[in-house]
Amino acid sequence: MVEIVISVAAKVVEYLVDPIIHPLGYLVNYGRNTTDLNQQIDSLLERLQIPVDEANRQGDEILPGAQEWLTYAEGIIEKRNDFNEDERKASKSCFYLKSRYQLSKQAEKVSYHPPPPPPPFISSAYFKDYEAFQSRESTFNQIMEALRNEDMRMIDVWGMGGVGKTTLVKQVAQQAEEDKLFHKVVMVLNISQTPNITETQAKIARMLGLKFEAEEDGAGRLWQRLKREEKILVILDDIWGKLELGEIGIPYRDDHKGCKVLLTSREHKVLSTDMRTQKEFHLQHLSEVEAWNLFKKTAGDSVEKTELRPTAVDVAKKCDGLPVAIVTIANALRGESVHVWKNALEELRRSAPTSIRGVTKGVYSCLELSYNHLEGDEVKSLFLPCALLGDGDISMDRLLQHAMGLNLFEGFYSWAIATNKLITLVQNLKASSLLLEGEDGDNHRYSGLCFDGNENTLVRMHDVVRDVARSIASKDPHRFVMREAVELREWQRTDECRNCTRISLICRNMAELPQGLVCPQLEFFLLNSSNDDPYLKIPDAFFQDTKQLRILDLSKVSLTPCPSSLGFLSNLQTLRLNQCQIQEITVIGELTKLQVLSLAESDIEQLPNEVAQLSDLRMLDLRDCDSLEVIPRNVISSLSQLEYLSMKGSLSIEWEAEGFNRGERINACLSELKHLSGLRTLEVQVSDPSLFPEDDVIFENLNLTRYSIVIDNGWIPNDEYKASRRLWLEEVTSLYMVKCFSKLLKRSQVLDLRELNDTGHVVYELDKEGFVELKYLTLWQCPTVQYILHSSTSVQWVPPPNTFCMLEELSLTGLDNLEAVCHGPILMGSFGKLRILKLRNCKRLKYVLSLPAQDGRESAFPQLQRLVLSGLPELNTFYSTRSTGTEESMALFSQQAWSPLYVEELDNIRALWSDQLPANSFSKLRELQVIGCNKLLNFFPVSVASALVQLEDLHIVGIEVEAIVVNENEDEAAPLLLFPNLSSLSLFGLHQLKRFCLGRFSSSWPLLKRLEVHNCDKVEILFQQISLECELDNKIQQPLFWVEKVRVYPSLNFLNFICYIIDLNLFN
Repeated sequence: MVEIVISVAAKVVEYLVDPIIHPLGYLVNYGRNTTDLNQQIDSLLERLQIPVDEANRQGDEILPGAQEWLTYAEGIIEKRNDFNEDERKASKSCFYLKSRYQLSKQAEKVSYHPPPPPPPFISSAYFKDYEAFQSRESTFNQIMEALRNEDMRMIDVWGMGGVGKTTLVKQVAQQAEEDKLFHKVVMVLNISQTPNITETQAKIARMLGLKFEAEEDGAGRLWQRLKREEKILVILDDIWGKLELGEIGIPYRDDHKGCKVLLTSREHKVLSTDMRTQKEFHLQHLSEVEAWNLFKKTAGDSVEKTELRPTAVDVAKKCDGLPVAIVTIANALRGESVHVWKNALEELRRSAPTSIRGVTKGVYSCLELSYNHLEGDEVKSLFLPCALLGDGDISMDRLLQHAMGLNLFEGFYSWAIATNKLITLVQNLKASSLLLEGEDGDNHRYSGLCFDGNENTLVRMHDVVRDVARSIASKDPHRFVMREAVELREWQRTDECRNCTRISLICRNMAELPQGLVCPQLEFFLLNSSNDDPYLKIPDAFFQDTKQLRILDLSKVSLTPCPSSLGFLSNLQTLRLNQCQIQEITVIGELTKLQVLSLAESDIEQLPNEVAQLSDLRMLDLRDCDSLEVIPRNVISSLSQLEYLSMKGSLSIEWEAEGFNRGERINACLSELKHLSGLRTLEVQVSDPSLFPEDDVIFENLNLTRYSIVIDNGWIPNDEYKASRRLWLEEVTSLYMVKCFSKLLKRSQVLDLRELNDTGHVVYELDKEGFVELKYLTLWQCPTVQYILHSSTSVQWVPPPNTFCMLEELSLTGLDNLEAVCHGPILMGSFGKLRILKLRNCKRLKYVLSLPAQDGRESAFPQLQRLVLSGLPELNTFYSTRSTGTEESMALFSQQAWSPLYVEELDNIRALWSDQLPANSFSKLRELQVIGCNKLLNFFPVSVASALVQLEDLHIVGIEVEAIVVNENEDEAAPLLLFPNLSSLSLFGLHQLKRFCLGRFSSSWPLLKRLEVHNCDKVEILFQQISLECELDNKIQQPLFWVEKVRVYPSLNFLNFICYIIDLNLFN
């Protein structure tokens, strides 16, 4: 008897689908099987060693979990060595054919399967408006086939602008993820005509979870990280010229044969000649029928009316079969009269030709007409500046700052009103398909509190729409120009420069700028530098002849020293110096018309006193200024018109307590905020709660509509909530601090309380109005809290019926004295919207709720979607309707089960479910995870298991049960155990498990795709199919997977089995 370690890879699925095994195959394939074994072991060694070596080079610790896998790998290698020795001996035996059969069979069983890939990064939101066109199906299938071809390293898709290249490769990326062709798929959109290597590296790194500092060798780090992926697909969209992949850090061709690169471009020559791709796919225009169907779907069925159809058909033909033009023009004309349609057709016929590379005259005409059909000058005035703000995503914050500087919302003097106006106009542009949702998944990094709570705080333009917008802007009376910095000196000599009002300048690794910019009519100047070291410097006299400037937007430039010509810009209203090096900017005091000042992410140590002279300033953005330490006293309180103040992430500011004088330097104190009567938005993070004066209620007289206030000691709060009023308090030790924030507590949507003492025994007492606007509540290590809600008649003050009526998420961790979430009946309206409940490490918690709801609800939490119970050693049951001490015999859930459900380390639970529950109690359970409940005796009664018709994911770890499903009535006929929707099953560390189903069963697993069994060493038979012969002859060793001629597991594509088992019979 030989002890073996088995990891059955995806190929085993063939045996599950068709259980007829041909012994002769082991003889025929002997050489291949033994060679595969050795190759897989060598590959395992290589894959494990690369990250270990990398960790050692970086000085990182090898975590215990990783070390266990290394030990496991060493065991695999030892088995390989034993196998090779057996093969050597067998070759000398006279029974060599039999030995070849046995060894070949063993070699096929002993194999290594890599860990499962992470969830795909491709969001389904990419395809919410995707149209599947029959003409694209062939191209799509050919691309997928090329990706499966091991000899293909670099392929491309090319075609006209707006033909749908980006949409197609997004679909390819999603399909590659679903088919598991690669362990990783990364995609970078809008490489653009002037590639920014640093930004491209950063985007790829974020998708890989790789972080490196700006001064590091990004290409080298990225190269090593990509080489660690056995199979990876890198998609680079919209390239315009030769791109050196090595400079980005992308290994390709022979450097990494598992790395494939997919490129898109408008230019065939760029791909075939410059990039030397191996296979090219030309994406053609839509067929006439497809184009008309898309046009009709977008414009509405009215185009089929007799009087309109001929004109609509002619308009559709003018779109040249390009989806971007079809959707845009159809949206623009939707619902219009016949006269408007005919006029639009005439305009399209008269449109002048365009010289934009890769854009047809028809597309240009359609987009120009869509622009002309925008209602109102405001939305048109907003559309054109969008084309100047770079090639990628545009934050709504930045758009608002520019709109204010250009007076696009004339008469809208309130920041909040202007914000609403901008949102309205952006929605109009999106409805016209002239603006799209932003793509960057890390969008909260770029957004301020002004727009939090909206679905997406980023927007972008389709590359063709952007090109057309820039062309239109160049003809505008207020002329816009996009220029490369290298062309700037020559261009300044032209009349175009002298008449230009708006310039967007892109600098790629440029050493210096001209000494001056001679543009006397210039109102808007944007300079975006990609230089990292050294930063591009601004000459001292650069702005001397640009006195009409209203907006100055500089990124990644050096203002050390600050150019004195900045003082000439007396008309400046918006000044953005983001990610800049700033030594001193005292000259800023001369910019008295300034309304917007943003220094976000800049290297500045002290805010100058002269900022106090900016009496019209409405917005001050100091986000993520890591070096900022000094804000002089009385500067903030002098900004009487300030509506928006953000210091989020600027953790080095040395706030001082009221009346404290630190030598010659007097820093700002928080009490200055109370003088800002117009302040509506505030973001601030403070490390010491004592900086708030005890006898001063700072926020009582402020009418804040949006706020994010953090008191912490270095802790970084969760910033992903879609909410505009947030309050995080840590280590607040007295009730005076709670009173200081009493007004904000009543209006907060996010409340996070950590290590708070003396806050009372019941949380709702902090706001006796009932926290009626609170959506997310987190409590962490608050030792005095006994209940979140106490509604019994024994209390002196009964909370109002709508307490916590808007609460969506409740997370309680480390509350040592918590006895229950709610003691007494659930009040009418309370917790009615709760979606997520997390209870962790509350050592005295015995139950969650004591009585059902008062308002007749079937469930106390009717909207609950996710329940996490972890580290609750005294928890007996979810509901307690009896006196304390009688819950021991109750199941955890005696009324209802929620999904997803995560149960971990509940040492007092003997049963999860009551077998008296009706079947519909489990009808919504989709995901169940149970870890380490040591006293659990019975997992699924058969009555419960039979009701799990929606269960999709089951994950069980470290429980001491012999079977997952138990049928205690042996006299009944063998039931069919049907899991119609289960797609993933994981069983880890179940040391007493003998079989999945104990008793007489027949089972079916039609959608099971993924099955993992690790360290279940006593398992005898995992899944059985009852047959008369099997029941009559108990002496026959039964296989681990009993599979009859029917296909029991038709969808299985991943099987991973790692157990130490003696005399294992894998299949029948």
